[in-house]
Amino acid sequence: RLNAAGRLDDMTLGIQCLLADSEVEATQIAHRLQDLNVQRRSIEADMQDGANLSLDDIDVANQFAISMYQVDWHQGVIGILASRIKERYHRPVIAFADAGGGLLKGSGRSIASLHLRDALDLLSKHQPDLILKFGGHAMAAGLTIKQVDFKLFNHSFEAVVKSLITEADLESILEVDGSLDSHEMTFQVAQTLENQVWGQGFAPPLFCDAFKVVNQRVLGEKHLKLSLKKDSIVIDAICFNQPEFLPDQIQAAYQLQTNSYNGSQKVQLNVRYVVSET
Repeated sequence: RLNAAGRLDDMTLGIQCLLADSEVEATQIAHRLQDLNVQRRSIEADMQDGANLSLDDIDVANQFAISMYQVDWHQGVIGILASRIKERYHRPVIAFADAGGGLLKGSGRSIASLHLRDALDLLSKHQPDLILKFGGHAMAAGLTIKQVDFKLFNHSFEAVVKSLITEADLESILEVDGSLDSHEMTFQVAQTLENQVWGQGFAPPLFCDAFKVVNQRVLGEKHLKLSLKKDSIVIDAICFNQPEFLPDQIQAAYQLQTNSYNGSQKVQLNVRYVVSET
């Protein structure tokens, strides 16, 4: 929610919330931040729909990188969009939005095998007039190009990425921390994990187990709310961006998390990847 202020409006709104002198003032600003975040989600959903339509016409399997631009995309949300597409296709992704004055502003996200900032630096050395400015680090970067140069950038970035990584690097590998005993799937364990500090190179635990799907229903036309059974326990689970029903027996990679709703605190599984057991 703090990030939403900077994406859609003015980042000082988030700072004002943190520095508020009273709970009343902080709450008022927090409600404005919440409204901005709801707006951000709506914009992101529309952009994702547009991106999916464009990706249907692209042979992603034979590409090393993805560069995308649509005239109505919002500058403040292209980084999130690039991240979503990168997670889906496991390729470096740069999404562009109109910056006015004949310019495009791009936001990129990368995979572990490609240092994105260095790739852009190499491209700028090969074609000094193509990228007007850029900056960032291994996993994320921003840049500005001329609108008329988008197609040239698309081809040039693809060539540079192809020269730096191999096809094997484009295969997504899911690393898990093994199985979790059913008696450890508790609210207290989930709370303990959430209270730790996780980050780049030190990801939160991802467990893997076999489950029976006891119940499932679609939320918001694109998420699955599940009841999963392991041994003698049945536990709630959520599987985001999965509108289709799962088979009765599954192998799932998941994170243990807390879920607070209407004053009730429960444990649930955040299912990140699933395959059929049969």
